[in-house]
Amino acid sequence: MSQIVETLINLGLGKPAELKRANTPFTGTVLLGGGANADCLPTVAAFCRRQNLSLCRPVSASGASAEAIEGIGTWATSEDQPGDKLQALVFDGTGIEDTRDLNLAYDFFKPALKSLSSCGRIIILSRPHRDQATPEAAACQRALEGLARSLAKESGKRGTTAQIVTVEAGAEGALEGPLGFLLSNRSAYVNAQVFRVSNADLPATDTASPLAGKTALVTGASRGIGAAIASTLARDGATIIGLDVEPLKTDLEALMSKLGGQSLIADITADDTPAKVLEIAKARGGLDIVVHNAGITRDKTLANMPEHWWDLTLDINLGAALRLNSALFEAEALNRGGRIVGVSSMNGIAGQRGQSNYAASKAGVIGYVEQMAPQLKERGITINAVAPGFIETQMTAAIPVMTREVGRRLNSLSQGGQPEDVAETIAFFASPQAAGITGNIIRVCGQSWLGA
Repeated sequence: MSQIVETLINLGLGKPAELKRANTPFTGTVLLGGGANADCLPTVAAFCRRQNLSLCRPVSASGASAEAIEGIGTWATSEDQPGDKLQALVFDGTGIEDTRDLNLAYDFFKPALKSLSSCGRIIILSRPHRDQATPEAAACQRALEGLARSLAKESGKRGTTAQIVTVEAGAEGALEGPLGFLLSNRSAYVNAQVFRVSNADLPATDTASPLAGKTALVTGASRGIGAAIASTLARDGATIIGLDVEPLKTDLEALMSKLGGQSLIADITADDTPAKVLEIAKARGGLDIVVHNAGITRDKTLANMPEHWWDLTLDINLGAALRLNSALFEAEALNRGGRIVGVSSMNGIAGQRGQSNYAASKAGVIGYVEQMAPQLKERGITINAVAPGFIETQMTAAIPVMTREVGRRLNSLSQGGQPEDVAETIAFFASPQAAGITGNIIRVCGQSWLGA
């Protein structure tokens, strides 16, 4: 352990929990609870049973909730006798319309939190608050989001994450997709996020190879996060087309050879690059997944920034992706049921000194995703974005050691993420089971304290 890490621990920041990631099975007991009209609990229970997760409900639960689900045990705790260890807590608050019923969440979580295992999962289910019939119901549903974010901060040092999943009325069947991601170790570094689920039909999917038969384009694929994205999509069965620039040709070709993919050496900003992509897409029967990962940084305060640094950063990080998408749409080269994923950044949300160009480009990704989602949904295409926080890459390894260690600690999990954390979230967005997820901006940042 480095002297800097020891110093931070001595200052009371503690040693971060070792996160369990995708190569570790997610097992254990899930505690279910909720208020009256908890319409999502049957879907949750059915999913958990298929995943061989044990189910139970609080023995002293008030309100009609998990009692209606047959065949699950009860769970109890007291000051003298702690309850059995739990791996996940799922509270269905979709039916809460009266502020007094928010006590049901208190009654559910207070006794259970101390029995939650390290690297556990907390999920709160809600309805979109703007869709509610009364102001009080809207207030109740939005209150659940504040609760989820607070629980994430209270539990993060043990590697536990908390999320809120807002489910449109009638979209309960599409809930299994996000449950499959959140009740797994693939979501280890995703914390305090809002997953918005709309109505969609989830096709039958081979869980071992959910992207079999799909063709995925990944830009900036040769190294770091891009290489992790390409590798994870290939693991899930996709055929990869990796795009990167000439100086990274050797790295890209080595990776594509390993993955059985195809290399495309091109400048993402060049006028002829969309035509090159379309030629490959046509030969492969269209694209199913497009991940816009290519990006650069050129850092200076705006007062001292050369104009060409501004232009280059905006063009690579934002403009090129928009032009490529337009070409794909016009040529109808993105197949029905297609998936588009943009890579934004926490700095696109919170801003950053010396990165006005980068932050503007990454905020632009978010605006584009939110604007395009309703249009593309009519064509069966989803579009989402990830916003990474401090991720351990070659770039962050070059940061001075003290600055790097502080950067790692500025989130509720008290550590940096791994490229695979970003890749797993993108693989979820790319999967058929994410059909009900579109227009979402998910931060892969451990619940960053800045802009979160």
